[in-house]
Amino acid sequence: MLPTRRSLLRAFLALPALPVADRAAAQRPALPLTPACDDDDDLTPALTAGPFYKPDAPLRHELSGDAPNGERITIAGYVLDGNCRPIAGSLVEIWHADETGAYDTRGYRLRGYHMTDERGRWWFSTIVPALYPGRTRHYHFRVRPPGAAVLTTQLFFPNEPQNDRDHLYTPSLLLDIRDTEDGKFGRFDFVA
Repeated sequence: MLPTRRSLLRAFLALPALPVADRAAAQRPALPLTPACDDDDDLTPALTAGPFYKPDAPLRHELSGDAPNGERITIAGYVLDGNCRPIAGSLVEIWHADETGAYDTRGYRLRGYHMTDERGRWWFSTIVPALYPGRTRHYHFRVRPPGAAVLTTQLFFPNEPQNDRDHLYTPSLLLDIRDTEDGKFGRFDFVA
């Protein structure tokens, strides 16, 4: 029997705070961190915001109600510094296409943000975006740790046939995706 998205999110939120000391010797979270955060060369790569970014997204975790026919997914992770320390109070913003491959350019469907908690954790309940011409399946993110520059990037799905044909696709930006009883659960840690 597969776990549910809620049970995986609950397990993620129950993880102890990430250790500050030597990461190799530390207990690892249930899912691997992507990419490694043990050196400044491994910061999360920046990618374009694309033409559909819109400022002033609403504060919210729950986006799936915007597309009731879409396949459900919960995505979660940490915002970490280059020394693997979680960064509390980081703004994490998401926007993406709907189940037909369209972006909402008039309102705020499938757009939102929230701040990382005291352990540097973020999460959104949303849908799996559809493909649209010229692009593989992806999410857009902006991450802004307190007092730091904004990281704008995109996250991708593993094993998508169009990954290699998308000129923006970057393997280090793959979500770790698991199937659940009620959709999918994805994990990615931003190193900013």
